Amino acid sequence: MADLTKTDIVEAMSEAADITKADAARALSAFVETVSNAIKRGKTVQITGFGTFERRSRKRRKARNPQTGEEIMIAATKVPAFRPGKALKDMVAGKK
Repeated sequence: MADLTKTDIVEAMSEAADITKADAARALSAFVETVSNAIKRGKTVQITGFGTFERRSRKRRKARNPQTGEEIMIAATKVPAFRPGKALKDMVAGKK
């Protein structure tokens, strides 16, 4: 269970920016879509003080089927990744 859902984020954005919940929902959806499309195209999205969203390549690797113990190969793939910025790291660590 998530501690903060999309609805919670929309409500918080609405209050913080003094906008309607509908406007906040559209803004959040636009942000998510913009970042997702950029990552899909292999672009890096950097938000100074917050972090960087990027696409990483995961190499082909061996794994084991837990039911049979049989060794299988997992294909190489692309995965989304987030690298937090210094300001976010410091805030979470309680430094600021």
